[in-house]
Amino acid sequence: MGSCYPHLSLDERRRIAEWLEAKMPIAEIADRLGRDASTIYRDIKRNRYTDKEIPELNGYHALVAQDKYEQRRAVHRKMVVHPKLKAAIEDRLKEGWSPEQIAGRMRLERHPIRVSHETIYRFAYSKDGRAEQFYRHLPEHRKRRRPRGYRRHQRGHIFDTQSLSYRPENVAKRTEFGHWECDLMMFRREHGKVNVTSLVERVSRYAVVMRNEDRTSKPIMEALINGLAPLPADARQSITFDRGTEFSAWKSLKDGIGADAWFCDPQAPYQKGTVENTNNRLRRYLPRSTEPTALTNRYLRSICHRLNSTPRKCLGYRTPLEVFESELMELRNRLE
Repeated sequence: MGSCYPHLSLDERRRIAEWLEAKMPIAEIADRLGRDASTIYRDIKRNRYTDKEIPELNGYHALVAQDKYEQRRAVHRKMVVHPKLKAAIEDRLKEGWSPEQIAGRMRLERHPIRVSHETIYRFAYSKDGRAEQFYRHLPEHRKRRRPRGYRRHQRGHIFDTQSLSYRPENVAKRTEFGHWECDLMMFRREHGKVNVTSLVERVSRYAVVMRNEDRTSKPIMEALINGLAPLPADARQSITFDRGTEFSAWKSLKDGIGADAWFCDPQAPYQKGTVENTNNRLRRYLPRSTEPTALTNRYLRSICHRLNSTPRKCLGYRTPLEVFESELMELRNRLE
């Protein structure tokens, strides 16, 4: 485990100033304070007072050194120094934006005062942030930072499928619009069989969410067909699934809307990472404890609108809605 190196305190700086005045060697000062000599040298160099007009005042003064130290620290604590900035960040977090999205959008819009996503996380887990429980506004609501993990769900699989390994390269590299990924979001068993289909376009990250009464494959496929049918054919060219049995009626997609179906390898949901990432975002609004029978299509559409209106780093901090509409317009212009 790494060592902790606390910053010099005002009391220590007073002793340093007193001992320097007494011409005590730096090595001895460091030894008396239990510090490394380089720490003392560095503090004297950084926080020394210099006055070109009155050189006699030049030197190391405890209060001046402490004030310089606190000014430097304030630069890295913008959310403490600028309450309005903190309030604006908090509002965005409550709307479902991640710290990275907030920081990226600030750069895109050229805000005069900007922060990095790391600054937001550091504030949330700082003494000030913990005191007001700022971490509750973060996507995961965790009291402490920790590596992300995932839980693998054991369920039946289908094998009469078209493997992802045969999917065209332009789909895999996201160079062509109109290719989607699909998954189901489940809830606690005691809430019954109602679930939600999540559907995401790979280029724009545009999300669509639909309610299902159970995991029967045919109604799920019918809902996908009805949901995508209004789009131009080139905007619904293919859908990538995992091998869950709820997608076993995939062949009806070709007859219904002319879309191809591609399937991940068994136990490899990471191969459709776009929809998995979207599911994580949706869980902010649809945790497993949600009562799915109470979900309305209007509420699900409002969640989609919020997700699709949130800037994304992978899109240059444009929103999925902006990119999706731009791609649709370009597609329609080509068809005319």
